[in-house]
Amino acid sequence: MNQELKELTRAEEQIMQVLWKLNKAFVHDIIDQLPDPKPAYNTVSTIVRILVKKGFVDFKAYGKTHEYFPLISKDNYRSFFLQDVMGRYFGGSVESMLSFFAKDKNLTAKDLELIIKKIETDLKD
Repeated sequence: MNQELKELTRAEEQIMQVLWKLNKAFVHDIIDQLPDPKPAYNTVSTIVRILVKKGFVDFKAYGKTHEYFPLISKDNYRSFFLQDVMGRYFGGSVESMLSFFAKDKNLTAKDLELIIKKIETDLKD
């Protein structure tokens, strides 16, 4: 992707979560996946068009109807988002971020050991 990623609003992220799950969808498909109370069709349509402008989503036109699909993978956005949070709140330090979560979530030594094993396994793959 050529342009720089931007953080999504809560509403945009909610729509992206649906598109990542479905891979492609019409506006009515997106609405079907959203929790009650369902937003209006025009609201969802507007948010999707904003996501198109931001470069997160593209579409295939069928006459006046559009089928939308993500251009940015969930993993790519997650990586961007975590790097952004780490930079803004933890001075870019992985250690500071992990220490915060360990204290905040009252992780035990066993929890931390399992996390380390998971990281080691992921690094091997």
